[in-house]
Amino acid sequence: MLRAAILILASTALAGCVLAGCVLVGWHVLPFAVLPAILVCALLFERYVYKPIRQDIPGAGWERTQERFTDPASGCAVVVYFNRKTGERRYVASAGEE
Repeated sequence: MLRAAILILASTALAGCVLAGCVLVGWHVLPFAVLPAILVCALLFERYVYKPIRQDIPGAGWERTQERFTDPASGCAVVVYFNRKTGERRYVASAGEE
């Protein structure tokens, strides 16, 4: 909810700066668009960085770590798997494991 509100506000501010810079005032207003542009990019990029919780256990090359936590969004217990070769981490729901 907060993410969506910030995204809407930053997008509106960015559009306003671009519109004001292009049409009304001049290009010297565009530096004010830097912060809203960074916020919009960061919020959109974040969606692709954080991985979803999977149901299937990864195959060969993945090691089960001792790290466990409860996902605040779903309330599901999660186990972390690590691939030493790539450095990637996967989050797997632990229902049905153990």
